[in-house]
Amino acid sequence: MVLTLNKAARDAGGFLTVEGQLKNEGGAPYVNTAPWRGNELNSSGVSVAGVTLVDKPGKKRYYVLRDTEGRCLCTTGLAIIEAGQVIPFFAQFPAPPSTTTEVDFSLPTFATATVKISG
Repeated sequence: MVLTLNKAARDAGGFLTVEGQLKNEGGAPYVNTAPWRGNELNSSGVSVAGVTLVDKPGKKRYYVLRDTEGRCLCTTGLAIIEAGQVIPFFAQFPAPPSTTTEVDFSLPTFATATVKISG
């Protein structure tokens, strides 16, 4: 499974949205998606709700935002990803201060990656 991050952008509402794609480059369906939802019990189902951002200089961790029903503002419905399938990825967070230009992106089962923030 390959996760490609294409964009981490602030918007006028005070949010930071990270976008990219998940691609199953293997020859069989990928079924190990449950760790991506994280440890918390939520109503998002199989999702990427376990993703976090860390602002090292600001010493702060950011979690995916939730709607009023407790569902993550992120990609959901990821029970099985078929061989060769590409799934759009997004997760929305509270925006770090404007002085923060990059954060560490962490999703369970993937290596941590540093992403630059635009906007």
